[in-house]
Parts: sequence; structure tokens; C-alpha cells
Amino acid sequence: MRTTQKTGNHHARGSIAERAGGYLRTRTALGGSLVRIAAELRSRRVPVRWSNLFGVVAFASVAVLFVSGVILMFFYTPSSEPVTYNGSYTPLTGAEVSKAFDSTMTISFEVRGGLLLRQLHHWAALLLPAAIIMQLLVMFFTGGFRRPRQASWVMLFLLLIVALAGGWSGYALPDDMLSGSGLRIVEGIVLGIPVIGSWMSALLFGGEFPGSIVEHLYPIHVLIVPVALVVLLIGRAWSSYTHKPPQFAAPGHTEDNVVGVPMLPNATARAGGLFALVVGVLMLISATVTISPIWLYGPADPGNASAGSQPDWYTGFLDGALRLVPPGWEFELFGYTWTLAVLVPLAVVGVFLTMVALYPYIEGWITHDREDHHILDRPRNAATRTGIGVAGMVFYGVLWGAASADIAATRFGLGLESVIIGFQIALLVGPLIAFELTRRACLALQKKDREIALHGYETGRIVRLPGGEYIEVHEPLDKYDRWKLVAHEHPKPFIARPDDRGRIRATHLVRARLAKWFLEDHIPPADDPAVEAAARTRETLHSGVEFTEVSSRR
Repeated sequence: MRTTQKTGNHHARGSIAERAGGYLRTRTALGGSLVRIAAELRSRRVPVRWSNLFGVVAFASVAVLFVSGVILMFFYTPSSEPVTYNGSYTPLTGAEVSKAFDSTMTISFEVRGGLLLRQLHHWAALLLPAAIIMQLLVMFFTGGFRRPRQASWVMLFLLLIVALAGGWSGYALPDDMLSGSGLRIVEGIVLGIPVIGSWMSALLFGGEFPGSIVEHLYPIHVLIVPVALVVLLIGRAWSSYTHKPPQFAAPGHTEDNVVGVPMLPNATARAGGLFALVVGVLMLISATVTISPIWLYGPADPGNASAGSQPDWYTGFLDGALRLVPPGWEFELFGYTWTLAVLVPLAVVGVFLTMVALYPYIEGWITHDREDHHILDRPRNAATRTGIGVAGMVFYGVLWGAASADIAATRFGLGLESVIIGFQIALLVGPLIAFELTRRACLALQKKDREIALHGYETGRIVRLPGGEYIEVHEPLDKYDRWKLVAHEHPKPFIARPDDRGRIRATHLVRARLAKWFLEDHIPPADDPAVEAAARTRETLHSGVEFTEVSSRR
């Protein structure tokens, strides 16, 4: 009885933890703020789309990079000072290596779990750019970059650039032969820049190659890149919180609402589960698949290079751009040697990346679109934009493939010159062909959608009318399917009009021509009157008529 009485009093008064939690929630400013934030997160809705998961993959990669990187910092020595290796890897015993290489070998063979951490850090660095690129592609093809999310697109693009910079700077820190070969290429590119090339090389390397490159790259990798990642991630999160998430067209989906699951706890639980899964897969790969075996490459040597060396995948397009320039592209002017073999790839890649970063503003200027968009496009309904996206993918893919032209020539028994010429032709012709084929495919899909919206799906049933005519029976669409096919708008092309003085500005003429090219190829969706007219025609045709079943295609 005494025990029961105590238990009853305990439940009546509540536990100490419950009373403390209630006091913090109701009596403190922080507790009240947390309660309000939790209530708001429960009220916010998040669309259920598989493409949203790429953001979680990127965030998990960043988290793994931060945790593994902080631990590795305690054992790594960022110094190019030479020492004699006396570690546990006997094939290199007595070799002269840098302190950076020596500490990396110590991490790999003498620190408990060190090799796992190194490989985990490396695999996460490979996954992060892939996840960001997938996010960029999803935003591009669905029009998710339009107002009011242009800044979010730019921040996502800058995240990619920062991830590339972080990966490249970390790639060089072990100071092994492979990273040394990559740094020698970087030195050649920098020296090839007229007027300022020598000064930039001395600033980057701290003198003659290799100089103090490890000491210069280490602050970039452990300070500048992490700070930039955190700032951009916070900016992206704030932009997503401020502007409601976009959604695809469907019944009940409007520009003013969001249909989906609550952010807390549903969406958070989904994201948490995927976060744990990504971390687990990275751990599994890191524990079973070897990457960056620097003990096989050996220490960096300015006089040697690794045969068949390849960059990490995310910087391959830069290497490929250098390989596709024809030989002999240089001349002398003003007392300087102008090496087009370096300047042209830098200019082409720079223009390409600039166009990617500014594309939301370029399309908005061409289409004269000043409205906010919260409904995403189906890629087929924006034929020109989709064609541009596929052309850009082909352009990037050709540059990326050209980085391995020597490996392709060796493995397939082809001449290196023939492989390079093939990539050069593909770089010039491939994007144009890809653009036109993609645009035509989108127009064909638009036409097919219009036919389905008007007449329904083909059932495969062939019947004969009393008059001898053969027709196929179509099944009408339900409300959801029809909505997806007809609920999209197409902006009208910009028209150049004269001003008060009767003159038309040159910029308006350029915009009008670009808008006509961008928007002219489009098949209008079936509107409600057309759908109703098609339904009345079907009813009139079928009413009072007896069919004769001829065949059924399955």
C-alpha cells in the first residue's frame, strides 16, 4: 500500500524531468521560442518528391567530411619539409619524403582506424559534388530556379564550386606522386597565363615548384572551404525556409499552397533515415574499397610523374578541356608568348560556368518573366530549356570523357590522335545534335499529351461500327492524370515596341528575337473547352451504337 501510494503521488505531481521541461517551455524565453519553432515546423508542409533527397545526400556528405576532417587534423602535418621515412610500411623505409607524406602514411598504417577515416573522407568528397550536380539538374529541368529562387540557384552553384575547390586542395595534401603530377599540371596552366602567370605561380607555390604548396593549400582546405560551405548551406536553408517549396502540378496544388507531409516529424524522419543510410553506405564502401593508396604511388618527386594518372572525377572536365586543344596554338605579341592551348580552355570553361550560374537571370530576361513561380514545369513542356540542358550535359560529358583519352586509347587499342579528334568533333557537333533531338522529342511528347488529354488512353480494343468503320476504344483519364497534362502555361514571346520617339531599342530587338527562338516551338495544352468538346464527340459517337468486338491487343 505504501508503494502504491508513492507511485500515485509520483504520477500526480509528475517527474522532475517533466516539471523541469514544463518550466523551461513556459517560463523561459528560449523554451518559448523552441515551442513556437516546433509548432511552426509541424504546420509547414513539404512535397513528397524523390528529387528532394539529393539535398539530404549532400548534407550527409558534408557532415561526414566535417567529422572525419576534424579527426584527421590531429594527426596530419601540413609541411613540405623533407624527412626520412621509418614507418611500418617497409618498401619505403629509408626514402626521403615530406612531413605531409610521412604523417599521411602514419595515419594509414599506425593510427587505429586511420585508413578508414582517410578513405571515408575521400569517398564523401567524391559523393558531395555528385549530389550537388543532381540538385542543379533537377532545379534546371523543372524550372525550380525561377523567381523567387534565383539566389538559391546561385548559392547551390557556388556550393559546387566550393566543393570542387575543397576536393582539389585536399587531393594535393598527401603530397604523393599522383597529387604531385596534378600540381605540376596546375603549375603549367598558371605559367601559361600571359603577363601575370609567373607572379601567380610564385604566389601559389611560394617559389619554384613544388615550393610550399602544401602549406598554402592547407588553410584553404581546413578553413576557407569549411567556412564557405557553412555560410552557403545556411543561406540555402534560409532561402528554403523563407520561400515555400515548389511542387508539381496536381489537383489541389496551386501557387498559394503546399501539399505534402508535415516537416516535423514526417519529413524530418524521412531525412534522418536517409542521412543514416548515406553515412552507413559511405562507411561500408570506405571499409571495403581502397582509394588513394599513396603507399603504392610513393612520395611526390618534381622530376617524375605517375603514368596514366587521372584526376578525381569532378575535375576531369578541366583536364579534358586542355587535352582537346590542337597543338601549336601560340604566338608572340608585345614581348609575351600567348599560349592559346591554355587560354582557350580557360575561357571556354569560364564562359560555360558563368552561363550556368547566371542562367536564371538570362532566361528571365529573354522571356520577360516577372512572376513568382511555385509550380514546377514538366521538362517536356519547356522544350527549348530542356534542349539547352541536355546540350550542356553533352558538352560537359565530352570534356569529362576527354580527360581519359589516353586510357581509352590504350584499353581499346586505338590511336591517341584518333581518339582526340573524335572528342573534338563530338565537342563541336554533339551539343547541337543533342539540343535539336531533345527539343523535337519534347514537342512530340507535348503532342502526345494533348491527344491523351482529349481522347484518353488507348485500350487496345478494336471494334467495328455498324457502318463498317473500325475504331479503337479509348479510356478517359481521371482528374489527376488530366491535370498533369493540361495544367501548365506558356509565356508569350516578348514583342519589341517603339518608345515615345518611335524608336526601337537594339536591346529590345535582341530580346524579341531570342524570345521568339526560345518560346516559338510549343504545342498548347488542351484547355477545358477542347476537352469538353472531345468528350461530347465521344458520347455522341457511342450513344445508341452497338459495337462488334474485333480484337483486343494485350
